[in-house]
Amino acid sequence: MCGIVGYAGAPGALAPQLLTAMRDQMVHRGPDDCGLWVSKDGAVALAHRRLAIIDLSATGAQPMSGAHGNSVVVFNGEIYNHEELRAELKGRGAQFVGRSDTEVLLAAYDAWGEQCVTRLRGMFAFALYDQARHTLFMARDRAGEKPLFWALHRGGLVFASELKALLLDPEFPRRLSRPALAQYLSFGYVPGAHCILEGVHKLRAAHCLSWSLAGGTPRIWRYWDLPAAAPQPDTADRGALTDELEQLLGAAVAEQLIADVPLAVLLSGGVDSSLVTAIAARTSRHRVRTFTVTLPDDPQLNEARFARAVAEYLGTEHVELPLDRSSVDLLQTLARQYDEPIADSSMIPTYLLARTVSRHCKVVLGGDGGDELFGGYLAYQAMVQRARLRRYLPGSARALLANLARFALPAGTRGRNSLMALEGSAADGIAQVAVWTDHADFRKVSPLLAGPLPAETPKSWRRAQVDAARGLPGAAMAADFRSYLPEDILVKVDRASMLSSLEVRAPFLDQRVIEFAFGKVPNRLRATPGERKILLKTLARRLLPPTLDIDRKQGFTIPMAHWLTPAVIDAWMAECRAEIRAVLSEGEVRRLTQQRGSVAAEHGLFGMIMLTSWMRQYRVSV
Repeated sequence: MCGIVGYAGAPGALAPQLLTAMRDQMVHRGPDDCGLWVSKDGAVALAHRRLAIIDLSATGAQPMSGAHGNSVVVFNGEIYNHEELRAELKGRGAQFVGRSDTEVLLAAYDAWGEQCVTRLRGMFAFALYDQARHTLFMARDRAGEKPLFWALHRGGLVFASELKALLLDPEFPRRLSRPALAQYLSFGYVPGAHCILEGVHKLRAAHCLSWSLAGGTPRIWRYWDLPAAAPQPDTADRGALTDELEQLLGAAVAEQLIADVPLAVLLSGGVDSSLVTAIAARTSRHRVRTFTVTLPDDPQLNEARFARAVAEYLGTEHVELPLDRSSVDLLQTLARQYDEPIADSSMIPTYLLARTVSRHCKVVLGGDGGDELFGGYLAYQAMVQRARLRRYLPGSARALLANLARFALPAGTRGRNSLMALEGSAADGIAQVAVWTDHADFRKVSPLLAGPLPAETPKSWRRAQVDAARGLPGAAMAADFRSYLPEDILVKVDRASMLSSLEVRAPFLDQRVIEFAFGKVPNRLRATPGERKILLKTLARRLLPPTLDIDRKQGFTIPMAHWLTPAVIDAWMAECRAEIRAVLSEGEVRRLTQQRGSVAAEHGLFGMIMLTSWMRQYRVSV
């Protein structure tokens, strides 16, 4: 795992000293080594921070040049099938001097050009400069585990793993994007290729970018997508599907257990992480280490007993670590680390977990992706239930209930979105339930959003991600895979873990598992009104202790009342006074602070704190 940054364009437009400083702004992503490469004409500069995981020797150092000297790459992530590709490339005449997956990437580009990305299985973001074609080529993994920001700047194209590296450039623009602000207030994150800053873009998951130094607009294309929706027979055999899932997940875990540094599994005691642990325990040649963090001050949230039962059943080398108590400035630390504000308060325990575990190992496997791939969220059950209700209520009654909720209940009130989701089609409902602040509420929340906005509202953006042909809950799961997973869940995990120089791997996000989950599993084995994550639980009953409660669902969180105390809110309002006045309405801030203690108000307050604190940290204007 690493941090990358670079520039391609006008010779000498970005000084190597500045690029070096931008690189070292991400030292947490790669404390083991660093490198810089500048083309002879000064038009291209690539820099890298290294967290050494595979091939710890100098042969794995970056930036790395290809065997023929035509290409140079900076790479962040892991290519899990690099040994398989290495053997194939050797058969084509490629020669290797080291064992790193980066060297395999360069050889793959030499062999297959830009199509090489379709052969890679892993989590990655990379930038490769083709010196013969004078072209910069960038790509990002299928699920969006590794980040990549870019912008046209200083007469060329600049990119980095983290936005904060780009913001170290004193000439980099720092103006808030109004459409992105609307998306943030709606979703709690900024989705897709959009960025909270004007003029900045994110390369989307499963996309490539190619840009010629001759200039012009970058060419961006999708190189992979979820399997197309197809009729799912009711006769699909659950046992055969469970067998196939077990085999595919086993192959993914086996590949991801390979590392040249200490490795472990994060075991929460939930179904997803427990299955990863079970398969790792029977796959690994060594006794698997498992880590569980305990919450001694929060017995209702402490799941250590479930994890302990799984570890004892599987015979792992189990370690329980009390979750670190954080300092009062933690929220400011996280606002600085997260390149765009995210209104997901579980970033707090996620970071504390990463900080605690990183003292004991360098790589961990986790269970991220299981909910989106196999129907684990309670919302999926609710959608199926709501679909039944829609069949019995006439359209006029559904529209009346939706309008009553829209105008009578404040934004974020429990049940408001569910009632509003009754209006329109089922696909409209999937879009609606993802929206915290409806576009009709924007002028109440922010003075910046009082005027007209672009035709693409946050709800319409979300609606465009919904493929109704997948049915329920498949259509909602695919929409979450394309938006919520890469822009909230995986961002949270990447930034929190990398701040502690910890690599987190996700076997559920293996390409083969993703394509199986969306291409073969019927909706009746995903979620129904009475059950969730049906196929995964079928596998769990095979591999996990029979006494384990696999039906419980508890997110990794800490009560926000521990953090949003009156003292914290008062300090925030004093420190970020200018930013609050610039982007938030006084009435909305007053309403949320007065209602502190409700889930909706705490979510809204946390989102506002992260937004304005981030703006203050990076001197972002409106």
